[in-house]
Amino acid sequence: MTVGATITRLFKFCRFPELWVALLAGLCFLLFPEYLSFATSVLVTAIFVLSLDLVLGFAGVVTLGHALFFGCGAYAAGLISIYGWNEPISVAVAAAAVGAIVALVTGPFVLRLRELPLLMVTLALGAIAFEAANKATWLTGGDDGLVGIEFKPVLGAFEWTLSSKTAYFYALAWLCICLYLARRIVNSPFGLAVIGVRENFRRMALLGAPVQSHLLRIYMISGAMAALAGALSTETARFVGLSVLSVETSIAALVMLVVGGVGRLYGALIGTVAYMVVHHVAAQINPYHWMFVIGGLLVAVVMYARGGLLGLAETLAGSVRRTRGAR
Repeated sequence: MTVGATITRLFKFCRFPELWVALLAGLCFLLFPEYLSFATSVLVTAIFVLSLDLVLGFAGVVTLGHALFFGCGAYAAGLISIYGWNEPISVAVAAAAVGAIVALVTGPFVLRLRELPLLMVTLALGAIAFEAANKATWLTGGDDGLVGIEFKPVLGAFEWTLSSKTAYFYALAWLCICLYLARRIVNSPFGLAVIGVRENFRRMALLGAPVQSHLLRIYMISGAMAALAGALSTETARFVGLSVLSVETSIAALVMLVVGGVGRLYGALIGTVAYMVVHHVAAQINPYHWMFVIGGLLVAVVMYARGGLLGLAETLAGSVRRTRGAR
């Protein structure tokens, strides 16, 4: 049995699969302590990709502007810190609320669209936010970014250190919470209704389901989670740059989701790890041509693993079971 199939089975048969995520992360902490800063960025990015999976994989809302929420959360956390409030957990929650509000404001306009118009409008919203942040140097710092960001110890006891231990476990705790909440949402009657809207929008509307309301709610949840990831990026890096609002950030999240498996929750986590590890290794080997490796990975996944790496692992596990059954 492959490692991927083993992980998939563990996720299926464990009542709280988030515990396996924490266990694997703890193992990484023991085996690769020198890469904690990189691992922390992987955990934060995984939350962002998970938020995209909620709105794309389960609601069917295709977007190229999801960095709008990530960036709003990052800048909100940085500005809250600069203006005097430095307790990290409450700052992260406040940033998530900002993301939900942004989704509430933009959602009624965005969610009325479908396919290419939807894609273009989300891309335009992201571009507008990027240019606004670039011009508002008095607020965002422009190209120089926000600096001078400081946060109090987590829970008043765990200091932010250069070794990144606190940042790593802090991000891991938030990832487990987000995975648990996302799993409960997807498996709830509301989550099933959202999947129904994705599968057949018109039929759900004819059945009397409040389709726009369902889409707006999941859009707000996704926006809040993406903003939370942005806040965690600010808290762990102590810096906010314009890249948090760039279209490249949105595209990278989309690629990670496709690599891991769209609409599979844990595909977001697996895709993030695979993409960022391959990116890290390829960039170290050749810092100028690493995109060839990423492009090759994406092409291979799209052609030979229709459900992403997680889908491929499930297919291989099924093939092994059928082979054993035939014997």
